[in-house]
Formats: sequence, structure tokens, C-alpha cells
Amino acid sequence: MTFISSRVLEALRSHSSAQWACLLVLSIAFAAALEALHVSAALLIGPMIGGVIVASSGGRIRVPDTIFAATQGIIACMIARAMPASIVDEVAMQWPVFGLGVMSTIVMAAVVGWLLARWQVLPGTSAIWGSAPGGAASMTVLAEAYGADVRLVAFMQYLRVMCVTSVASLVASAAGQQHPAAAIVWFPAVDWLSFAGTLAVASLGVISAKVFRIRAGAVLLPLIVGVVLSNTGAMHIELPPWFLAVSYALLGWSIGLRFTRESVAHCARALPRVLAAILLLIAACAAVGQLLAKAAGVDPLTAYLATTPGGLDVAAIIASDSDVDVPFVLSMQFVRILIVLMTGPALARFLAGRSAEQSKAA
Repeated sequence: MTFISSRVLEALRSHSSAQWACLLVLSIAFAAALEALHVSAALLIGPMIGGVIVASSGGRIRVPDTIFAATQGIIACMIARAMPASIVDEVAMQWPVFGLGVMSTIVMAAVVGWLLARWQVLPGTSAIWGSAPGGAASMTVLAEAYGADVRLVAFMQYLRVMCVTSVASLVASAAGQQHPAAAIVWFPAVDWLSFAGTLAVASLGVISAKVFRIRAGAVLLPLIVGVVLSNTGAMHIELPPWFLAVSYALLGWSIGLRFTRESVAHCARALPRVLAAILLLIAACAAVGQLLAKAAGVDPLTAYLATTPGGLDVAAIIASDSDVDVPFVLSMQFVRILIVLMTGPALARFLAGRSAEQSKAA
């Protein structure tokens, strides 16, 4: 049996078509299982797990860098679509509350990241980017652009997504404020002109990354252009569910296929401490949320979702299925992701430098 299994593995390693077939089957299986458990980002996490299994088993297939950059631009357009102009009015009315909620979450996440880097749980800036409380997809691709180990950042970010989603869903259910999730229409009617415009905006990221060598341009340029065009009425961002599902899968494969047996073993060793750090961060943000509920006069679940460190996409999904103040939640999450995008690189370098200096001094 051992001889047969080794021959099968060797055959798989030598045939890229067989590796792609295994990857596709594993991705569908894991995505379906996570969807059944109502895990957010299941369509990204499932393919990523499939990629990890194929790569750590000796697979040599890879997603081309150009396609990886294109998926980053699509993710940026998805974020831009969730940022209405009304957010500005929401923030202006209660800016002290937003300042307290946003900065406290960023500071707590930075402290957790610094501690993980200081204790060498994850190397370099990976722990700091992994702790950053922006959207998991955007933080992962930004970390890649600024030289962090994208595998370890993705490991921490998506582990946090699963933890935050589970805790937030439990809290919403316990509060009696959660509705049944609406069924997804995978193949709706498509505005093909708007879809072409959206693809053109997303392609700006590929162009900037390839031609102008703009760091994080694959995310930042489509995000900025998408927000401006969609909020001025110049363009409607059209992203059909089936297209987003394919984009999520490609992004998940791009990350998962980079893993090796050594990096998987490192993640396994770091899992208990990373999980403890994530749960500590969730609890600290929940405490801030309850202070925020009193200061802003919103209900506790609204405040909790506004401060939860799972990212804009996770908070938006759970908020839309619950009896909460959705504009407040999205406004808080948007302001936070905007600040993290602007300050993340400098903060990551500063904290990594401080951690390295203290490690040498010790």
C-alpha cells in the first residue's frame, strides 16, 4: 500500500493537470463545508486550504503573478463598492466617537502584533500585518506588497476571520437580533458595460504594479479610483457573484500554493499562541465596543460589530443579517480600514524595528 501511494503521489507531482484537478476538487469540498458552517470568506478560505494541501504534498503548480495582481484589483473594487458617500456624513456627526473606536482597535491590534513579533511567534512584519484590523484580503495583499511573508499573514488573518465570524454570529444569535441569511443569486442579470468598466478599473492595479512599480498599487489605485467614480455617479461597480467567487478562488490559490511543508509546520507550532492572541484581541475590542455603546447611544451589538477586528466584509455580512445600525457599523469599519491602509506600512516597519532592537538587547 505504501508503494502504491508513493507511486500515486509521484504521478501527481509530475503532471500539472492532475495537480490542478486535485486542487479544484479539494477547493470545492472545503468551500462547501465552510459555507455549510456559515463561515465568512468560505469561497476564499476553502481554495486556500486546498492550495496548502497540494503545495505541501509536493505540488509545483502556481497562479501567475499577473492573475494574482488582477484579483487584488477586483478585491479593491469590491471594497470601493461598499463605501457610499453617506459614510462621510455619518463620521462627521460623531467624529469623537469614531476616533475613539477606530484608534483604540488599531492600537490594541498593533500591541498584539508587536508582542507576537517580539516573542518571535511569527517573523519580521508578518505578525504585525497579521494583526492589522483591516479587511483580511486587503491586508494580505498589502503585506505581500511590503515584503512580509504572505503565507503567515494569510494564516493569521483568515484564522481571525473564522474566529470573529463565529463569535459575532453567536453574539447576534444570543441577542435574538440575527435573521436567516438571504440566498445568493449566483447568475443575476449583468450590466455588461458597467462590468467592463469595473474590469478596466481593476486592471489599473496590474498596470501600476507592472509598469510603474507602485508599491501596493494593485490594491490602492483601483480602490481610490473606484471610490471616486462610484460615488460621483460616473460608474457603477458591477461584480457578479459568480465572478467574485472565481476571484476569491484565484486569490486563495495564489496564497495557498506558496506554502511548503516547513511553513505549514511553522503555522502549526504557532497556532496555540496566535489563537490566544486573536481571542484576546476580540475580547479587548468587545470591551471597547461596550464603552462605545454608552458614548454613542447605540445598542451593544451595533457597537460590537463596529469595533470587531474581522474587517469590513465580515462586519457587513453579519450586520446586514441582524437588527443593528448598519450605516454606523460600516462607517466605523471603513474609517478604520482607511487609516490602516494609510499608516500600515510605516507602523509595521516601526514596530518590527523596535522588536528587533529589543530582541538584540535581550
